[in-house]
Amino acid sequence: MSEKSINISLIVLSALAAGIGGILFGYDTAVINGANTSLQDFFGLVKGKDDLLIGLVTSSAIIGCIPGALMAGFISDRIGRKKVLLMSALLFSVSAIWSAFPGSLTLFLVARFIGGLGIGFASVVCPVYISEISPPAWRGRLGALFQLGIVFGISITLYINKMIQSFDDVQWNVEWGWRWMIGSEIIPAALFVVLLIMVMESPRWLIQSGNEERARDILTRIGGQSYASEEIEAVNEALELEEGKFSELFQRTYSRPLIIAVVIMFGSQLSGINAIIYYSTEIFRSATDDANAAYTYSAWIGLANLLATFVAIALIDKAGRKPLLLLGNAIQVVALVSIGFLFLKGSPPVALLFGLVILYTVSFAMAMGPIPWILCSEIFPARLRGRAMSVAAFCIWVGCLSVTQTVPIMLSKLGPHITFWIYGTCSALTFIFVLLVIPETKGKSLEEIEKSWISQRRDSPEFKGDHA
Repeated sequence: MSEKSINISLIVLSALAAGIGGILFGYDTAVINGANTSLQDFFGLVKGKDDLLIGLVTSSAIIGCIPGALMAGFISDRIGRKKVLLMSALLFSVSAIWSAFPGSLTLFLVARFIGGLGIGFASVVCPVYISEISPPAWRGRLGALFQLGIVFGISITLYINKMIQSFDDVQWNVEWGWRWMIGSEIIPAALFVVLLIMVMESPRWLIQSGNEERARDILTRIGGQSYASEEIEAVNEALELEEGKFSELFQRTYSRPLIIAVVIMFGSQLSGINAIIYYSTEIFRSATDDANAAYTYSAWIGLANLLATFVAIALIDKAGRKPLLLLGNAIQVVALVSIGFLFLKGSPPVALLFGLVILYTVSFAMAMGPIPWILCSEIFPARLRGRAMSVAAFCIWVGCLSVTQTVPIMLSKLGPHITFWIYGTCSALTFIFVLLVIPETKGKSLEEIEKSWISQRRDSPEFKGDHA
């Protein structure tokens, strides 16, 4: 079917609604950047003495992401993508209000953990939902809307943090500023609920759950009766090749996509992006001894992250996933190693440090930010897609937690130069992996990608030997 005959506006509307989940994802994870210093003062945490607790305040939401991601795929495969997204919106709302007025450090950590469950749900289901509703020629661009939502959420949060901290003096920020920063999340959470009520369920999920009639109605609205019949036939044909058991994901047929998901998700985090997203204000405050300047630098980093994501959206369905991943990782290595050398010489020139951080952020945003989510939502079979994305998201959140929790300790014990060199080494290893292992998926339908793993398995010497 011609792409021109598809009702792309309906698909874009649904993808944009899911993209709000990305905004909440970005907002919830990045809001701690600006609130960190005030929270430390409010709860009486001392650097050097309470580094573990300081890391826990920063990473408590990320801890919630891990069980949230593990549960989301199984739940969404059972009850549907749309219902799980609504659940995540509710969790975001509860967390925003509770963590703004927690009563104690323990209750703050619990409230942030609940928000993390919402992030975990959204991180699994939003990319899967967008992937399943998108035609092949649009899947990369629409899939990047989720990452665009994340970086927009991060960017707008950094600007909101900067604006709120300028309302009054330091003492006001310690008592009230951080509450406004965190509590403002209720606004996008409410918008997420409203938009989700309006959008369609994933037709691919409806087919695999046995509700073919409802799926046909949705697909007919998207592309007409002929398009609906073709899509239903293709999905059913792919489903016949699967057993639908979770253990199937660990069979040899899908060993390569599973390895790709695990490595690319860990690689995206171990490059150190969250050392920048969560701690940039702290880093530039130490470098400049100027709180206002530190917030300004963080806000510009957020804007660069946002703008570079548009580059990914423009290129991903033209240049492809693999070339962008190779280019992005190569630039990351240069930027991170250079940042390490700046700190090796003592206090770095702030302008040069800022330029290199921007270079690193841009390279990440155009490749390793959006593409791992898109790639992982493409490469797994239909019956297992939700659960497989849980495995992928589990990896990214474990990697994210390990970086977020260890940044204060690494900066203190190893020094910034070694810290950034470690992140540069991880980026170099990811470059090699992409070059040698990852295939190109642009322009292929989800069913074509799935069949390619099965055909590769059948063509392998091991398979032929087993069936001789």
